[in-house]
Amino acid sequence: MALGRIGEQIAVLHLEACGLAVLDRNWRCASVVRGELDVVARDGDAIVFCEVKARRGWQAGGPLAAVTPRKQSQVRRLAAAWLAAHHAERAVDVRFDVVGVCWPGGGRAEIIHLQGVC
Repeated sequence: MALGRIGEQIAVLHLEACGLAVLDRNWRCASVVRGELDVVARDGDAIVFCEVKARRGWQAGGPLAAVTPRKQSQVRRLAAAWLAAHHAERAVDVRFDVVGVCWPGGGRAEIIHLQGVC
């Protein structure tokens, strides 16, 4: 679990360096859709729901391969719940991003940030 937390912190630093403002981290919803949103951020007028995956290597597709269609669907449902909980359902641009953090060979972390994937 420590790998996931470290990967998430690296992803947040990356998003902030790209000019996004983090609004929420590890937001949990137990009532409508069970699950957790890793990072919710603002990029200009858009609310960005970001799934973060961290892995030690690129085998089996690396961290991005873990964001399956099922996971994407869950993130979309959680995003709708987050927007409703924050009274932001209307007149809001929404984007779904994935940040993959990988440490191949135990070296320096590599970051891949895909925008608008779900």
